[in-house]
Amino acid sequence: MIFKKDSITLGIILGMIAPVLGIVMFKIYKFGIFTYRETYDFMRLEPGHKTLSVALTLSLLLNALLFTIYINTAKDNSAKGIFISTVIYGMAVLLLKTFG
Repeated sequence: MIFKKDSITLGIILGMIAPVLGIVMFKIYKFGIFTYRETYDFMRLEPGHKTLSVALTLSLLLNALLFTIYINTAKDNSAKGIFISTVIYGMAVLLLKTFG
């Protein structure tokens, strides 16, 4: 099982995939009737990128969940990788909110 491994690389990979799944879940919940292309165009062209920054921020909650799981199971290297990915995504959201 994937939760039994302990490596920084695995953590980074999981930390990069989880927010993408979070954005997909946000799209399905908030923009269910629209296609992925229409949703992407709306988020990209919206002034201030408010919806995109909300989607990215909420999607980081999945990283928090993964981080908690790996910390509680004493898989510290994987937790470090997830934390690194979370910081990268967080900086991207911060830059989007600041300069977007």
